Order: sequence, then C-alpha cells, then structure tokens
Amino acid sequence: MTATATSVDEPEQLEPQALPVSRGARWVRRLVPAAVAALSGVLLYVSFPPRTLWWLALPAFAVFGWTLRGRTWKTALGHGYLFGLGFLLPLLVWTGVEVGSGPWLALVAVEAVYIALVGLGVAAVSRLPAWPLWAAAVWTAGEAARARVPFGGFPWGKVAFGQADGAFLQLAAVGGTPVLGFAVVLCGFGLYEVVRLVLDRRGGAVVRRTAAAVALLSVAVPVVGALAARSLVSDKAEDGTATVAVIQGNVPRAGLEFNAQRRAVLDHHVRETERLAAEVKAGKVPQPDFVLWPENSSDIDPFANADARAVIDEAANAIGAPISVGGVVERDGKLYNEQILWDPAKGPVDTYDKRQVQPFGEYLPLRSLLGAINKNWTSMVRQDFSRGTKAGVFTLDGTKVGLATCYEAAFDWAVRDTVTDGAQMISVPSNNATFDRSEMTYQQLAMSRVRAVEHSRTVTVPVTSGVSAVIMPDGKITQRTGMFVADSLVQKVPLRSSETPATRLGILPEMVLVLCAAGGLGWAVTSAVRGRRGSAV
Repeated sequence: MTATATSVDEPEQLEPQALPVSRGARWVRRLVPAAVAALSGVLLYVSFPPRTLWWLALPAFAVFGWTLRGRTWKTALGHGYLFGLGFLLPLLVWTGVEVGSGPWLALVAVEAVYIALVGLGVAAVSRLPAWPLWAAAVWTAGEAARARVPFGGFPWGKVAFGQADGAFLQLAAVGGTPVLGFAVVLCGFGLYEVVRLVLDRRGGAVVRRTAAAVALLSVAVPVVGALAARSLVSDKAEDGTATVAVIQGNVPRAGLEFNAQRRAVLDHHVRETERLAAEVKAGKVPQPDFVLWPENSSDIDPFANADARAVIDEAANAIGAPISVGGVVERDGKLYNEQILWDPAKGPVDTYDKRQVQPFGEYLPLRSLLGAINKNWTSMVRQDFSRGTKAGVFTLDGTKVGLATCYEAAFDWAVRDTVTDGAQMISVPSNNATFDRSEMTYQQLAMSRVRAVEHSRTVTVPVTSGVSAVIMPDGKITQRTGMFVADSLVQKVPLRSSETPATRLGILPEMVLVLCAAGGLGWAVTSAVRGRRGSAV
C-alpha cells in the first residue's frame, strides 16, 4: 500500500507548478479591457457628426465585441457601462451648455445603464453559434428601450444617426433606423469575429467552416444589402415640384435667455422675410410657393397679441405666400409649442401642436422632487408644455408638408406618420439657440438626413440660429446656412408620394429584431442553466 501511494504521488511532484500571478498583473488584466471598452465608446462618438468619420463605428463595435465576448456577467456589465460613458459623455455635452454639468452628467449616467445592460446581453449571447447576429439584435433592442423609457424615451445617439455620410445609409429606406443601426453593429461585431478566427487559425487552432462562413457573412451581408438598397433611393419628382423658402432670422443672443427678447426674435424673422421679398421683387430669386419659419420664431402668441399678428401679416403679404410660423400659444390655460399655417389673405388657418415635448426642457417630470433639490431647475421650466394629439401635415399652396418639430425628428413614429398621412415633403422647424455653437445642431441635422432617405422625401430644416438646410430625398444637403446669421434659402424641390419599405413596415422590423434578441438571450440562458446542471451531475 505504501509503495502504491508513493508511485501515485510522484508524478504530481514532477509536474511544473503554476507561477503565482501577482496582484499587479491581475489589475492590469482587468484594467486594460476596461480602458479599451471606454475608448471604443469614444471611437463611436468620433464617428458621429459634425465629423464624417462614419466608418469608425465598425472598429468601435469590433473592439467592444472583444471586451465582451466570453466575459462574466459582472465584467460585461462594467465594460458596457464604460463603453456607454465613453460614447455619451462627449456626445451629449451640449445638454449642459447653459444649465451646468449636473443635468448633463445625470442624463449620461442614466442612459449608460441601458448600454451596460446591452453589454451584459452581448456577453451572454457571445457563446452562441452566429453570435454577431444575436449581439447586434441585442444592441437594437437596447436602442428600442432607450427610445421609449423613461419620460417618453431619448433616442439621441442611435447608431443610425451617425451614418448620414455612410455607405450603409440606404438601408434606412429598407427598415428605418433600427435596420440601419443593426447593419452597422452586425458588421462591426462580424469584423471582430473574422479577425479572431484568423488569429486562431494562425495559432494552430481548428476553425470550423460554418463559423468562418457566418463571420464573413456578418460583414458581407450588410454591405451587399446597402448596395442593393440604392435602388430604393431616388430624387425623381413624382408629384411635380415646389419652390420653398426657408427663413433663418437669427436671435439677439444665444443661450437660455434668448427668449428675454421674444419680440426681437419675431422681428428678425419678419425682417429676413421682407428682405427676401425685396429680392424676389427685384428678380434675384424665384417667387417661393410657401415659406417655412423655425420653431419659436414667434414666442409672442399671435392669437393673443395684436401687434405680433400684425407683423406676421405684413411678412406674409410682403412675400405673397403662406408661411408656417413657429409660435408659443396659450389656449384654455395650456401652453403649446405650435406651428401655425399663416395665409397672406386669411391669416392663421391651421395649426400643429408638437406631440413629443422634451422632458426637462419643455416640461418638467418629478417637478416637486427636483424643486427640493435645486429651485433653479424648476424656474427654468415655469410652465409645462402640453402635447398635441394629431400628426402635422399642412397644405401649403397645394403641397402637403409634414411637420416634425425639432426634438421630434429623433423619434421614428413622429416623422413616419406625417408621411403615412400624405406628406409629399417634410419640414423640421427647430430652435437650437439654447445650445450655442455646440455639436447638437449637426447631430440633429444628421437625423433629418437619415429621415430623408428613410421616407424618400425632401426635408427642410428651418432653424432660428442655424444650421438651416435643404436636404434631398437621397440625404444630400443642397443648401445650408451658417450659425448665428440671418439668412434664407430658396430652392425648387421634388415632391414625392410613393412609400419606401421602411414607411410601409413601420415598427415591424424593429419588433422582429427585438424578438430575435429575446430568442438569443433565451437560448443563452437555457444553455447556461443546462451546462451548470450537467457539471453538477
């Protein structure tokens, strides 16, 4: 017995002992992937406007995939949150331009939680066959949730909105922002999987053909799909053309206090319209069929103030065309952010009330709680704006113009239902004076470019202080203004009535991708539970 015991123990004594890992080395192993996760988030931010580096989104998600694949749930949650901070902190810095860093940091901290949960989901599905597909669907599901809750959602930072200059843009016409974003994320995760398999093979590991094929398809299918989708994008006029004028009157000064001189803002837009009318009379520019003013171009209620009504009448008569006026209107004790269709002969004949009002900007959720924390926050939004209830489509000189006021351009439904209600073109009247010269204006302009392709419609963007623009149905900007200057744009634009697949399908592609994510997560959880039970036996 003794001899037998000795013979069994001897080989164990001859085996090389594992070298102890120092505490410093363990910290390095943890910190490097964490730092890389944050930096990949920064890389995704750099892919967004005003830069045209859209392609950086691909390596951003490739590197993000590396930090998540096969990780524990705690690590994945942390890496996801760091990716979210790296992306959203610089992307949303404009939210604190006038109100300080507190609201900006609070918004980012909350929004990054969604991305942390996405990171957890990606890590879970990363053990499945064809994991880039499931992982990209999980990202789309995270964006879908972020666009809806809390307080009506905050879709800012959707991957699709960084692709206005990209090769994948045409996919917006196939299935809207969910399909466009899904394709970019799938290609990024697929790129990582291709590199990983190549390195494995060079290291002597056996790589299955099916795994290699799936990795290659993850990169190839979005690219081929984008090329095929080009046939859906057209600038051809289907219902004739319209000559549209976009007015940018400018504001007395930037920041939250621009409203302190509300009459001056109105006068600026009247003056610029009258200047344009003089140029039309002199034959320098063509007569517009209709004129588009921005959001908040008349913060003095023209229904309650005769002097405001009089100067708007003067502008409409001078230009000899109907004007869509952005006003702040009080009706039955409620405040509305309203677009008013102003006829030069009849005055106001139609209205559209903004439906997706901005939390903490146009209304204040949790008012009593925030007031207890900081009374200055409640004083910034003294009275909440009420929501409109119907889609905005004005008939301007025979042209049906869909209206998505400023913040509404970020929401898929708020733009789509104007087209399904008959809009032949879209206008996005905005007021960005609060955010000074920050990147916010360019981020929002990119949204309008994506919407143009998504619904194959001309999109005009009249902004109080810039950047105002005219965007063709293929997403290209044909005219634009500078910032904080008075200017106007006049252009003949194509009118279209056909619907893209994205317009017809609506929410369906997003729901399919969300169900795909749910299926992948269910599969991953079931497999993990079975694995634990098997090891326990």
